[in-house]
Amino acid sequence: MTDKHSWTSPTTSDIRELLEGARTVAVVGASDNPTRPSYDVSSYLVSQTDYEVWFVNPNLTTLLGKPVFPSLAALPEAPDLVDVFRRRSELANVAEQAVAAKAGTLWFQLGLYDEAVAGTATAAGLTVVMDRCLRVQHSWLIGPHR
Repeated sequence: MTDKHSWTSPTTSDIRELLEGARTVAVVGASDNPTRPSYDVSSYLVSQTDYEVWFVNPNLTTLLGKPVFPSLAALPEAPDLVDVFRRRSELANVAEQAVAAKAGTLWFQLGLYDEAVAGTATAAGLTVVMDRCLRVQHSWLIGPHR
């Protein structure tokens, strides 16, 4: 029997290629609390990469000097990569929004893993990375100020 939600993790080489090819990154669940991992990753993306970074959080208006959007649908264009800092129970909803926004990659941060959601997103054409820190992977594979 074949699982309709099949998902295979991208290889290290695949991840390097998608990070090198990305131009825009949307951080869903971005926080203005400096003690939160999403703030740390957001700060790194803004200060240490050449990505155009968009923040998504309906409860904020600005973060790190940039506007914050209420949803992925409100972004000025389709993001190449969507970095997700949300509860596991919200991943399916975020994945649906990423598909609708025509994102290229859906990236679930450390601790976030859902094969069914990943399989559905993959079937819709997205590349899915799970349970990895975008900052760590970028720093390791690309390095700051790419």
